[in-house]
Amino acid sequence: MPRLHVVSASTRPTSSGRPLAAWVAELAAGRAEFATTLIDLAEVALPFLDEPAHPAEGRYIHGHTKAWSATVAAADCFVFVMPMYNGGFSAPLKNAIDFLHQEWQGKPVGLISYSAGTSGGAPAVEMIQPVLRRVGLRPARHTLSIPGIEERTGPYGSFPGTADLAAGVAAVLDEVAGLVADEPAVV
Repeated sequence: MPRLHVVSASTRPTSSGRPLAAWVAELAAGRAEFATTLIDLAEVALPFLDEPAHPAEGRYIHGHTKAWSATVAAADCFVFVMPMYNGGFSAPLKNAIDFLHQEWQGKPVGLISYSAGTSGGAPAVEMIQPVLRRVGLRPARHTLSIPGIEERTGPYGSFPGTADLAAGVAAVLDEVAGLVADEPAVV
């Protein structure tokens, strides 16, 4: 069974994306295709890239890099639940990607973006796709962008998803599952 990591890509303590990512992980865990794990970049707490060797060499000296490497290597595919900041994707997500190289190779990734505004983070999705391809990830063509995230977050940090949003998440997960089946990850 493919191991899916749903990555919450905001490190803000008040992030509306964290409940969204938990909801996405819950939906994914309810499917037979995946063994799902929720990864929160705030908990991973990577500093800015501080390895002396190029990530493609895989010669890590810091414990945080070794732990992140093991986390990413353990996954067969990903869904990034990502905010849009000022028209782009978040620095913590870019940094988390930049730390590694081989661990990303050939693995499918689905993108679910969100924003406070009307775009739902779609510009961030467009911006990150060349970066994902550059490190060897295989982005799903189908994406989901969720506008007005702050109004959608429920009390106590919950995310009361709608049937339409659940269908959008299912479409992303369907494509990620299809990509996993089409071509196994190279590690």
